[in-house]
Amino acid sequence: MADSELTGFETKVLAMIGALQPGDIVTYGEVAAEVGKPGAARAVGSTLRRHGSEVPWWRVVAANGRLVPGGEQRQTAKLKAEGVLVRNGRVVMR
Repeated sequence: MADSELTGFETKVLAMIGALQPGDIVTYGEVAAEVGKPGAARAVGSTLRRHGSEVPWWRVVAANGRLVPGGEQRQTAKLKAEGVLVRNGRVVMR
């Protein structure tokens, strides 16, 4: 998708997530707050569903550390490759 087709919110979300380094973990709510839309965690998730292949989506988890429903195995593999501890479908926050 061309950048011109993204909303301002989506552009900010993708830029923030794109800047995360291997091993960095953030929550959907943290992303929303950082881009100026506190409380828009679900909108962050929607953005990642539509455009996640463009950024390291696997570095974003629910507030309780839960991984993407239905994508747990793939997300676990990517996180473990970066040295992140995952147990029972959740990131173990340090």
